[in-house]
Amino acid sequence: MAKRTTTRSVQPKPARPHRHGKGRCVAILKKLSAYIDDELPGTLCEELRKHLGACPNCEEFVASLRQTVALCQHQPAPALSQAERARMRNEILRAARPR
Repeated sequence: MAKRTTTRSVQPKPARPHRHGKGRCVAILKKLSAYIDDELPGTLCEELRKHLGACPNCEEFVASLRQTVALCQHQPAPALSQAERARMRNEILRAARPR
């Protein structure tokens, strides 16, 4: 007798309510790169972990960012000409200037 297989549709988890202001998420997002690179003090890391545990949007963003970083680490850096390096450096410096 053949086994009968059934397919179930996977239901997405219901979103948890967003109980804090979205401005809080923006402040957290600005620190995520340093958080992922373990460049933040322990107290700030704990604050971020608490936020991530309570905020599904930020939690999902961090998971995506970690995956992106991991993928980038496995790709060789492209060779850039001296002119391209200079252009990129200037763009970074321009973007970092206070407005």
